[in-house]
Amino acid sequence: MLIEEIMKTEVITLTPDHTVKDAADLMRIRHIRHLPIVIQDNQLVGIVTDRDLKEILPYGDKPTENLAAVYEMQLSECMVKNPITGHPMDFVEESALVFYHNQIGCLPIVSNQQLIGIITETDLLYKYIELTGAHQPGSQIEVRVPNIPGILYEVTKVFNEFQTNVQSVLVYPDKENEANKILVIRIKTMNPIPIIEGLKGRGFDVLWPNFPGAEV
Repeated sequence: MLIEEIMKTEVITLTPDHTVKDAADLMRIRHIRHLPIVIQDNQLVGIVTDRDLKEILPYGDKPTENLAAVYEMQLSECMVKNPITGHPMDFVEESALVFYHNQIGCLPIVSNQQLIGIITETDLLYKYIELTGAHQPGSQIEVRVPNIPGILYEVTKVFNEFQTNVQSVLVYPDKENEANKILVIRIKTMNPIPIIEGLKGRGFDVLWPNFPGAEV
């Protein structure tokens, strides 16, 4: 999946000449936490986040005598310049690594030196939820299988036999044995017991759910 498929294209921005008060008011009114800073032709030159504002705005026991001066500070003085950016043709998985390694909360998307979109960590999290099917009614089954070609096909034969739709399949390494993989399969049924029995009947090691009613 590409970034252009999930990015927000209606991006709220300010310019370097706007003030800290402008940014704080806009974030509060629009319920956002990240503001790209642009100049002519929508060229990205910086970014301001709610975390940046919290570091310079007085709160709690911070002194307030310079409050007016702080609010009138131009964003050019406090914005993060040359922020990390993404491209619309980047893969979502690669962008997730950029978020993780750089500990950032958003990624402005730039093409031909122009800001055309933005994604946030919340966007990535929700896309993960969608991809796993966790937002839909269903059941989750975890199966330990040997790490050999064609094994997924053999597992899916069981779902075909029971005419059960598969919502998602995730593959994880088996920490206990590198020769195995763990399949995390989400299926569109609230009663997985017959399928669990079918998997076990074909010799597959069902890790979850594992309860008395699911025994063959």
